[in-house]
Amino acid sequence: MKRFRGFVIKEFNHILRDFRTLLILFGLPAIQLLIFGYVVSNELKDIHIAIFDQSRDRITRDIANKIISSEYFIFDGYLDNTHEIDEKFREGKIKQVIIFEPGFGENLMREKSADIQLIADASDANTANLVVSYTSAIIQDYMMDLRKNAGAKMQIIPEIRMMYNENMAGAYMFVPGVMALILMIVSALMTSITITREKETGTMETLLVSPLKPIQIVIGKVTPYIILSFFNAVTIVAMGYFVFGLPVQGSLSLLLLECLLFISVALSLGIFISTIVETQQMAMFFSMMILMLPTILLSGFIFPVENMPEVLQWVSHIVPAKYFIIIVKSIMLKGTGMAFVWKETLVLVFMMLFFIGNSVRRFKIRLE
Repeated sequence: MKRFRGFVIKEFNHILRDFRTLLILFGLPAIQLLIFGYVVSNELKDIHIAIFDQSRDRITRDIANKIISSEYFIFDGYLDNTHEIDEKFREGKIKQVIIFEPGFGENLMREKSADIQLIADASDANTANLVVSYTSAIIQDYMMDLRKNAGAKMQIIPEIRMMYNENMAGAYMFVPGVMALILMIVSALMTSITITREKETGTMETLLVSPLKPIQIVIGKVTPYIILSFFNAVTIVAMGYFVFGLPVQGSLSLLLLECLLFISVALSLGIFISTIVETQQMAMFFSMMILMLPTILLSGFIFPVENMPEVLQWVSHIVPAKYFIIIVKSIMLKGTGMAFVWKETLVLVFMMLFFIGNSVRRFKIRLE
């Protein structure tokens, strides 16, 4: 029994001395709990909206102020005409436009009824449903107070319109997100495992002393996976169109080029991971846990980034899938071109160059 107790104590000491084991045992569960606790929420927060007020009377101002003063929405400004609505949605910042009919207050007082239109960006169907539900609830709350003071039965009839996804099909939300998830995990995982396998078998050292330059080794390792992952991307787009009815409103060639760019980012990230870790198991752990969770939770795939705490919103800026999902939805659903997605494209180009540059630099260090 004494020997067994000594053996158990030795194992405890071995675990406590290994920082990586402690990180997996205690650090990872704590991080996952915090991320899931703050991200997994059905509440709205900081949703940008715009208002097209054709009446500009006291009642429309009161309703607008009540909506804006709530903790759920951020006012993005008044619109001057209906032509601005589609442009604002294409820019991707606002999620809802509220339209008051001409003579809104007069109609409400004289005819006891007035119309208001709620137009939501339904490229994310779940968020769109929540946005119109919250707005309708605020309007009905205002009407209850107004009926008490006026002593008359009055009603506001919200007309709801869902832009880019009138049928509220779930495929419009999950196909772009699944595309980002598959391309990120498969590309980064396969690349990182391939190079760490070379390290474990000792063939990497042969490559490093060969006449090939580090940049040639990196590109040579990446090229086959670029072709195979691009075939995956084409298959996903085709299945989305023919199986789920997901349209491609914008340029198909631009969409495929953006897919190729994102694949390059994922592959370069996999190469970078392989220069940090030494074993296939660690490469798989990094690729699955460090890439998969942020891609699912912090990219806007399932949960809106605006709902997250400010710290996690900042973290989401370094998640490549966030920018790719914005690009895919903009091209496929909104029919936008490079003029609307150039910022996200530039971020992905920078990420790709950053990871490739650091990977080549680490290879050079190994050569020296």
